[in-house]
Amino acid sequence: MQNSSTPPQPDTLELLAQREPEHEPLSAPSAPAARKEANPAVLLVAFHFPPQRGSSGIQRTLKFSQHLPQLGWKPLVLSAHRRAYAASSDDQMGDVPADLVVRRPFALDSGRHLAIRGRYLRPTALPDRWVTWLFGAVPAGLKLIREFRPRVIWSTYPIPTAHLIGYTLKRLSGLPWIADMRDPMTEKNTPENRMVWHAYRWVEKLTVRNCTRLVFTTPGALALYRARYPEVPASRFRLIENGYDEDDFVRATANYQPAPRGDGPLVLLHSGIIYPLERDPTPMLAALGELRREGLVGPDKLRVVLRAAVHEDLLNRLIEQFGLQGLVMLEPPIPYRAALAEMLDADGLLVMQAAHCNAQIPAKLYEYMRARRPILALTDPEGDTAATMRKAGLDTIARLDDKEDIKSGLMRFVGLLREGKAPLPPENASQFYSRRSRSEQLAALLDEVVQEGARA
Repeated sequence: MQNSSTPPQPDTLELLAQREPEHEPLSAPSAPAARKEANPAVLLVAFHFPPQRGSSGIQRTLKFSQHLPQLGWKPLVLSAHRRAYAASSDDQMGDVPADLVVRRPFALDSGRHLAIRGRYLRPTALPDRWVTWLFGAVPAGLKLIREFRPRVIWSTYPIPTAHLIGYTLKRLSGLPWIADMRDPMTEKNTPENRMVWHAYRWVEKLTVRNCTRLVFTTPGALALYRARYPEVPASRFRLIENGYDEDDFVRATANYQPAPRGDGPLVLLHSGIIYPLERDPTPMLAALGELRREGLVGPDKLRVVLRAAVHEDLLNRLIEQFGLQGLVMLEPPIPYRAALAEMLDADGLLVMQAAHCNAQIPAKLYEYMRARRPILALTDPEGDTAATMRKAGLDTIARLDDKEDIKSGLMRFVGLLREGKAPLPPENASQFYSRRSRSEQLAALLDEVVQEGARA
């Protein structure tokens, strides 16, 4: 059931403050030079945070919250109530620093909690299914600001409501606001639903035109937004890429014993969600089906493992359609570090990204680089994912939407694996992708924003 709806206007958002008890008026703290203040606080607004499961975005905020204290900043996390997560797990709760202040205010998932017989009104899910988080997060955020006096607000996509929260808190507190856009919010046909697209574009414009800094994870996304919003000063656009955390690999391999690589089938692993649009698996599975019928691959030669792919109904239909039983295996989610250990055990790693997502790089690619296993990228050669592969000296790339290109690219990749000649990421490549270095970039940006405010 869908009705037309206009996204809430900025003045309407300010009414949320009325839920907060009366206190002294909010204002930005007095601003001495940034580093003269011991351990200034930063408020991190992030939907994806433990115990949520299934999004690579968890690692971005979690690792910032781990590393920022060593870099002179005290993080405060404003996340969502556990009930809002479609899937949750406690396997990374132990990674949340014991002294980290985390607030998880009221939030619902409209698709589950406001649905009747599996259907819900579209206006209850604009700009996203977690818009109710706004009504719990703004009062909770104001309370955090009054209690800890953070110097900066930081909000992170891909839940647009996070930026609505960041915007509202900025308006009510006067604090500088960094919007971690990560990937493009809107493109020509993304999101597919036009009502949702317009809601996303409204949040996008509100964010770009009102935040203090815009942060992107890829050069392509940054360039796209600079071209889309030429009136915004170039100095407000910044790049902080995704990465991996060395400590996670150290812990994942503490009791790790490499599996013997005998004469059995090669294992090609895709670890993570396979989105039907952004990572359409149909051409790849069609290519595998033809290769099997031609006798070039089979369960005795190759096993493709799709770990925690989520969209299992679609994948099972495609596996049956193309006759891939025994060759393609759907496996359930496992704890994060177990997933890292599985990467280290695989003969090859598979990354997928559609051409209309050329300005995006799957966060999993950085973990693949650290695992130092051969990587087959099914993506557009002109996109940022392919550019990252080539920069690391990896040329095993085929187009995700081209069945024939996948067939030839996959057979070349399998042949290189069999001969032990598949290219590996260079040993020093992984050091450029560490979460620690990304946190250092964020800390420097926080310092810059506070110093800029002191001069104003």
